[in-house]
Amino acid sequence: MGRFTLISLSAVPYDLVMGAVSYNEFAMFHENIGEWQLDVAIPTVSRRNFEVEPGRVVSALVWGQSAPTLAMIHGGGQNAHTFDTVALALQRPLIAFDLPGHGHSDAGPYGSSATMGHAHDVAAAMSEIVREPTPLVGMSLGGMTSIVIAHEHPELVSSLMLIDVTPGVNADKAKHIMNFLNGPTSFEDFDSLLARTMEHNPTRSESSLRRGILHNAVQQDDGTWVWRHQRFAKSDLAGPDLGDMWQRISELTQPVTLIRGMAPGSVVDDEDEAELLRRRPDAVVVHIQGAGHSVQGDQPLELAAAITRYC
Repeated sequence: MGRFTLISLSAVPYDLVMGAVSYNEFAMFHENIGEWQLDVAIPTVSRRNFEVEPGRVVSALVWGQSAPTLAMIHGGGQNAHTFDTVALALQRPLIAFDLPGHGHSDAGPYGSSATMGHAHDVAAAMSEIVREPTPLVGMSLGGMTSIVIAHEHPELVSSLMLIDVTPGVNADKAKHIMNFLNGPTSFEDFDSLLARTMEHNPTRSESSLRRGILHNAVQQDDGTWVWRHQRFAKSDLAGPDLGDMWQRISELTQPVTLIRGMAPGSVVDDEDEAELLRRRPDAVVVHIQGAGHSVQGDQPLELAAAITRYC
């Protein structure tokens, strides 16, 4: 199997200055706590890199010092820090992965949206750290990746929670998300990047979006800013065929929970929910009011409560 390396807090550049913007990925948890009025302590959080093939790593945030009791995978164009508030509210050992080509993970061979390739890599990383079948939570692209992992590696996954995604999601339903992700490839300065992000997320606070950008964008040598998931050239290789993802859900042996955002922006509709329940009558569906597609950003405490109950 692959190897992992532990990056301790002391080994991470603690005051990395990017132009006029200082960034330390471990120094902003107090903002999450303050924004959501959490009465919690900040646990030990470390970054680990798992070598999934020679010279290529999948990176992750490990919360706590015990074996993870939960694994989480973010959506396309995001990174593991999208779950920070949820992790703080949960106060349990967990691991949140950066998908290949996202966050601090190296790019995979098939590009940043290759579900099968992502599943192969994240499963390899999971096998290095989980000690028994573990609840797996996946949002959007991370949810589709999680379906494959749960289906192909039941020894790693005890239950599956999908955040605002089913195999019924298509380009039309996700058009507003893709319009944002497929926007400018670079930004002249940080303020330009923040302004565009605020325009597309009018219900979110400026402080939360600023924090999210710092976790999800990097400044290049010429001073311009790019999203982390746009750092790598697009691959010309076609990834493995996904096959029938609804059939995979039908064949899962683990309990399945769908978290559905009920505010504008959600990509799951009534037909998706009905098809899930037709395929899996035992599935649990949780409606989260006030949440669009990014449930973990819009209603993190409600998501944490659902995870506590079903994972």
